[in-house]
Amino acid sequence: MTYFKQALKQVAIVALALGIASNATCAEPAKSGYVKANGIKYYYEISGKGDPLLLLHGGLGSTGMFAPLMPELTEHRLVIAIDLHGHGRTALGDREISLVDIGDDVATVLTQLGYKQVDVLGYSFGGGVGFRLAAQHPQLVRRLAMVSAGFSDQGFFDDIRQQQNGLTAEAFPMMKETPMYQSYAAVAPKPEDFPRLLQAMGDLMRGHYDYSEDVKKLGAHTMIVFGDGDMYKPEHIVEFYKLLGGGLRDAGWGRETMSKNRLAIIPDQTHYDIFFSKKLIDTVLPFLDGVNGSKSWEASIEGPGK
Repeated sequence: MTYFKQALKQVAIVALALGIASNATCAEPAKSGYVKANGIKYYYEISGKGDPLLLLHGGLGSTGMFAPLMPELTEHRLVIAIDLHGHGRTALGDREISLVDIGDDVATVLTQLGYKQVDVLGYSFGGGVGFRLAAQHPQLVRRLAMVSAGFSDQGFFDDIRQQQNGLTAEAFPMMKETPMYQSYAAVAPKPEDFPRLLQAMGDLMRGHYDYSEDVKKLGAHTMIVFGDGDMYKPEHIVEFYKLLGGGLRDAGWGRETMSKNRLAIIPDQTHYDIFFSKKLIDTVLPFLDGVNGSKSWEASIEGPGK
């Protein structure tokens, strides 16, 4: 019961963060609607201009989580935001929540919307979905930024793992007054499904997964991003980057052995506030835009125009 109460405390922290996010104003999307994929009607919004960027929210949230960051994202990117299975305006239905299945679903949504390739920014649960999309449908993903998402359930700190095990429908009475539930109830097709959503997400987190072999095969340029106060063990983060081909050797005098993939640890951020941090945008946008902000020492000495 102690861990169950701790799990609810963690959920409450996320709810407060979502409350902050939901208070931000966001322009009306240029286009929105539903696409059916494998029995689930997925809600999507499209706004902005530029190269397409798929935006995937965290667990028990929705696209609205990113409201504080949306103006900067849509300023130079065409943002395709999807409410994931059971979240926001996308109904839960009777199917279990599965990262593998949702990866396939999102591929169907993108294809039906006419996109042949996108960049992906996914946070937590959405980071896992983005990873499965890139692993299962590599032709659809050019660059992938995974924020606060690991490759195995063994990556969580032990106390966090035990807290996740305690998330069930029983948490609902303690969450009825939180911004998390209230924002869900405001848009969900069936607000009464929230206890089932809690149970389904708890069931997902209680399951075992290890995607290390898939990490090695990723074709998309990938950045993994964590806060220095995240819920993942530092050794898991390092192992993730090594699986991506980074952190195995020195990059070389002229960056000649630099990995194509990137690791970012954002200071003074936790799992519960990184998704609406301006520092996140400053970190991931250059990578997603394919910008290399560093020069070799020789090039920097030569100066511009040399």
